Amino acid sequence: MTPALYLDQLAPERQQPLRTLRKIILDHLPAGFEECISYGMLGYVVPHSSYPAGYHCDPKLPLPFLALASQKSHIAIYHMGIYADEDLMAWFVSEWPRHSSKKLDMGKAAYGSKNPKTSLWSSSVNCAVK
Repeated sequence: MTPALYLDQLAPERQQPLRTLRKIILDHLPAGFEECISYGMLGYVVPHSSYPAGYHCDPKLPLPFLALASQKSHIAIYHMGIYADEDLMAWFVSEWPRHSSKKLDMGKAAYGSKNPKTSLWSSSVNCAVK
């Protein structure tokens, strides 16, 4: 599967938000990272050509950095580095209330929103990949 095919098979109401997020990520993705399908979602990884050791849980996989997914009841952003950068995490948490009246729903490295109109997607992705 390709990223384009992943987006094409989504429900119509999910396609535009994910296309917008994908464009923001691709516009700001640092050199050396690659887009792929990883774990059944859009993945942005450090390829084996840059980091041959791969992902510690499965060295056959490239090192994950960021992922987007259309889950059953929400669209999720998985950012594996957000907890490693205290300034980025503090920025994200402080900005959240300015953009949404909803409680921030974050699991480990994941942010999900059921409503694209009450999300911090654009600004969080812009910051996450710079």
